[in-house]
Amino acid sequence: MKKVICKISKIVTITAFSITLSAVAHAADTIKVGVLHSLSGTMAISETTLKDTVLMLVDEQNKKGGLLGKKLEAVVVDPASNWPLFAEKTRELIEKDKVDVIFGCWTSVSRKSVLPVIEELNGLLFYPVQYEGEESSKNVFYTGAAPNQQAIPAVDYLMKDLEVKRWVLAGTDYVYPRTTNKILEAYLKAKGVKESDIMINYTPFGHSDWQSIVSDIKKFGSAGKKTAVVSTINGDANVPFYKELGNQGISSEDIPVVAFSVGEEELSGIDTKPLVGHLAAWNYFMSVDDPKNAEFIKKWHAFIKDKKRVTNDPMEAHYIGFNMWVKAVEKAKTTDVDKVEQAMIGIEAPNLTGGMAKMLKNHHLTKPVLIGEIQDDGQFAVVWQTDGLVPGDAWSDFLPGSKDIISDWTAPIKCGNYNTKTKKCSGQNY
Repeated sequence: MKKVICKISKIVTITAFSITLSAVAHAADTIKVGVLHSLSGTMAISETTLKDTVLMLVDEQNKKGGLLGKKLEAVVVDPASNWPLFAEKTRELIEKDKVDVIFGCWTSVSRKSVLPVIEELNGLLFYPVQYEGEESSKNVFYTGAAPNQQAIPAVDYLMKDLEVKRWVLAGTDYVYPRTTNKILEAYLKAKGVKESDIMINYTPFGHSDWQSIVSDIKKFGSAGKKTAVVSTINGDANVPFYKELGNQGISSEDIPVVAFSVGEEELSGIDTKPLVGHLAAWNYFMSVDDPKNAEFIKKWHAFIKDKKRVTNDPMEAHYIGFNMWVKAVEKAKTTDVDKVEQAMIGIEAPNLTGGMAKMLKNHHLTKPVLIGEIQDDGQFAVVWQTDGLVPGDAWSDFLPGSKDIISDWTAPIKCGNYNTKTKKCSGQNY
């Protein structure tokens, strides 16, 4: 009897070992790409499309033969616009699913939630949305705009071309709008704008009752000076905000709004006729006439099977970041995070507006800056753009604690916050 039990035990052990080996072999058969975007909650309006974009890029790469002789496998999770859940899902992607890279996040609060986890586990995140700067991590590549690639040029345009004298800084109440507006307030004051000519307002995520706030904006703009709204309002709160502007008869000629978080995707859900003439600052618009852009739009419509679906700036950021990651993996001949991170620096890839994006030593890109005017079809007509590409600056030149800090992830510095005066890294390495 003991011999029979022993024999059965050996068979079970061998079988379990075989299953384990099979699972390991299967895991090694693919390169796993984590997709960390909200598919529900207040940010789903913006992030669902980015999930679809990554799936399209993975599918396209697999049709080219994959990467390093392996197929790519997308692992999609839904952090549900819940900021602590972003951290949990990141840990799950890296520890459980064993992903080689993550493309994800929209809000800075979600990125800040992910940051300690991805650094602890030495993961790799490509972040595709404009943000407030004041950060540079070895484990993150920032493919969206830094403030000097969006917010500062937008204010310069309003000041010089539209002769704006009074400023409403309206944002959702979290880190990105607050830090961006801190930078903009310092910048405006350095340009001679009085504190009494700056109005700052914050609202929670998903805010829907804009009547009194828009009324206050209207009153602030009736002082006889040209007034503009600089909007860092995020997510589905934009829909009732723009609707209320129309309800109260605020046109772009009266008080123009320049938005940093409203693109084609957000406008596709609302009647844009009352918003014609209002503005947005991005590094890409769907309306840009360029062969690469036309090709991207065609592929997007074929993949999503809907010719009415739009493209937008964060989609382009994922397009650039994904193609750069592929090139870096091929260059490093491995998906090892440390080797890919170093291989990424200096990599170039086409953007969709007719130029080449380059990954800088501070993990930011070179980008053009475009100001677009909302049209009645929900698209943007480009009314202004930079002559060339603007290098992303991780640390603001307009904040006292930041102007002496640089980020450089190459030897010998290898630091996200290197103080050029003290010649030392300050605090944590981001």
